[in-house]
Amino acid sequence: MRLNTLGFLAIAVCVLAGQPREESRRIVSTSPSTTEMLFALGLGDRVVGVSNFCRYPPQVQALPKVGTILRPDLERVVTLRPDLVVITDRNLEFAARLTAAQISFVTVPTTTLKDVSSAMLRIGDAAGIPAEARTAVAKMEERLEKVRRLPQIVPRPRVLLIMGRTADALTGIVAAGAGSYLNDLVGIAGGANIVSEVSSLPYPQLSLESILKLDPDVIVDTIDMGATETERERRNAEGQELWRRYRTISAVRNGRVRAAETDALFVPGPRVAESAEWLADVIRGHVNR
Repeated sequence: MRLNTLGFLAIAVCVLAGQPREESRRIVSTSPSTTEMLFALGLGDRVVGVSNFCRYPPQVQALPKVGTILRPDLERVVTLRPDLVVITDRNLEFAARLTAAQISFVTVPTTTLKDVSSAMLRIGDAAGIPAEARTAVAKMEERLEKVRRLPQIVPRPRVLLIMGRTADALTGIVAAGAGSYLNDLVGIAGGANIVSEVSSLPYPQLSLESILKLDPDVIVDTIDMGATETERERRNAEGQELWRRYRTISAVRNGRVRAAETDALFVPGPRVAESAEWLADVIRGHVNR
């Protein structure tokens, strides 16, 4: 019953947020995705607090932190005197707490690629800038469409996109699967996500043995979002060395293992177009080896 109540509450708030309202002046964001959306919508100068994990654009690193994505600090949020808090639809408990504190908020979805556009439009409505939001979303979708219209490779290269793994080993591998926005991006970029062949989960865990059987044509490996440029270079070299031991994998044998060069790939926000463009180059073999 509690979940039903919270679900109804979140839906009700979203409906209200969709109505015309005055522009918000003090906004708190609780996730990297929503923070990037706010800045892409031209609302960056109104953001007064962000999550502990927000790193882009660079200026957000100097803003007050309000906790993690799933556990924001309500007391900290209250001290920032926001007139709008942006949360994901995975955090209905916090939605209930904001309601009790009489703080306006909007919940947004961040699972699929379609959710990115929906979330930006919803934020635009809630913040009082619906027209600006529609313009920003249209530009983003135009870039995605350009990638979608690139000449296709037949058959489509089979892609493994790794979201996370043990730092110094090919264990604990979590990959982008069916139902994730990254699955959508791989398709737009001209690839076929091999993980969707073996799992219906958005982010399943895979063994090295299963990867050997799947035999991907392209592997996009992961590097921690918070890594510095120097750390990324080191982790990339270490990752390449780990994969070189498994030359029976087509991607390894043909030199098609790539490190994720930007954290944009792992944030379902307005930089998805940038991620799609990068993936298209990787899948087509245009990235320097």
